Amino acid sequence: MARLGLIFGDQLNLDHAVLESLDPQRDRLVMGELHEEASYVPHHAKKIALIFSAMRHFAAELRAAGWTVDYHSFDPDSPVKTFTDLVRRACDQNRIEEVVVSWPGEWRVLAEVRGWENALDVVVTVLPDHRFLCPLEDFETWAEGRKQLRMEFFYRQMRRRTGLLMEGDQPAGGSWNFDADNRKRWKGDPPAAHPMRFTPDETTEAVLGLVADQLSAFGELDGFDFPVTREQARRGLAHFIRSGLPWFGDFQDALPDDEDYLFHSRLSSSLNLGLLSPREVCEAAEQAWREGRAPINAVEGFIRQILGWREFVRGLYWLKMPGYAELNVLGNEQPLPDWYWTGKTRMRCLARAIDATRRNAYAHHIQRLMVTGNFALLLGVVPKQICQWYLAVYADAYDWVELPNTLGMVMHADGGILGSKPYAASGKYIQRMGDHCKQCAYKVAETTGDSACPFNALYWDFLVRHRDRFESNPRMTMMYRNVDRMDPDRLAEVRARAARVRSDIENF
Repeated sequence: MARLGLIFGDQLNLDHAVLESLDPQRDRLVMGELHEEASYVPHHAKKIALIFSAMRHFAAELRAAGWTVDYHSFDPDSPVKTFTDLVRRACDQNRIEEVVVSWPGEWRVLAEVRGWENALDVVVTVLPDHRFLCPLEDFETWAEGRKQLRMEFFYRQMRRRTGLLMEGDQPAGGSWNFDADNRKRWKGDPPAAHPMRFTPDETTEAVLGLVADQLSAFGELDGFDFPVTREQARRGLAHFIRSGLPWFGDFQDALPDDEDYLFHSRLSSSLNLGLLSPREVCEAAEQAWREGRAPINAVEGFIRQILGWREFVRGLYWLKMPGYAELNVLGNEQPLPDWYWTGKTRMRCLARAIDATRRNAYAHHIQRLMVTGNFALLLGVVPKQICQWYLAVYADAYDWVELPNTLGMVMHADGGILGSKPYAASGKYIQRMGDHCKQCAYKVAETTGDSACPFNALYWDFLVRHRDRFESNPRMTMMYRNVDRMDPDRLAEVRARAARVRSDIENF
């Protein structure tokens, strides 16, 4: 009697708990390109192609290492459409006594796995996911008894625990956080860096043809250049450390109109697939600082995104699910504008961010938080709709990372579980950080009138609509002082403009 190990498509790491627990001489592995996983949201075509290609390359690597791998290639007409179908068929075809998986990345998949013992009459073992530095039980211990869960304090504990960027018991460089140094506007110097591009091989070309022919997906497939193997991902990491990291800190919040990547790494898709480990990425960045190849503000800011935010949102996701996904504490009712999918809006910053998303299955974190996210927050979009959009359109998006970042950080729909204040800003923030406004159909200096930047009126209206919730927040005191300084007639005019924007949003 053999055991069956299921390898999920986002767990393509050789230090996999399933591989460590099974015997390649006796046990079997199963992997599958499943219709349900490719279609439960309208995923970006490049996201689907990336996952399928990386899976096929990993299956070949496993076979070369001596594993027996039953691989199900995508077939829309196949009766095998879900993980349950895939495992049932494998159990029917082989004498399987136990199914072994590593902890999945989505609550819905874990719920499916937990039903197999009854549905399939087989023992099911769920092992830890080795792709993270903080085990879930450790996060629960850290969170227990805390009135507020704040990433900054979790991050400091993770620094101490891992020793990353530490000098004894003190933070390297004398500070835990150098974020104040990381808000410069980019003016073209130094020249922008770009992620390393990878030419599709025969396996990837076959996947690209499959996606083009058999799947109706969001976004553009042309120009696919993602790393699809661990070897490629490691080369991409080395390239970023050399070409992007030295300037990442200074310009990580910049919003240039004509650069898709600037100094950002695009490593998140490789991390979230398991092609890179968070420790090796953080250690490579730290080594660059210790060798004088990158400044502390860049390295600390980069490591904080991985060791801090990535681990924190994953722990929060599993701590609060499944109820977390239903939260909408601001009572939002506005539908997501259709142009989030098409990019056909006259607001330059949004058009550019969505265009980059459609072309690349990627946008950097400030485009996500302060452009597409900020606008959805101010507009009052239904959280589930914007969460689905983020999950669908980005190659690095999986529910464990997307949901807390979008529902909590972007939309503040969790009432402050993740962050202490909403990331709400007017058009002035976008003007300060980039040059979109110079080429926009709307005027960032205006708040009312047909030519006024829609962000502005929506911003003031957001503050007024939610005053009871936010005015006592010490981090928002200045915002409400500014509201109180506004003439009542002027404020009424601003709110009328915001109402017009919301009612006719598809024409903006």
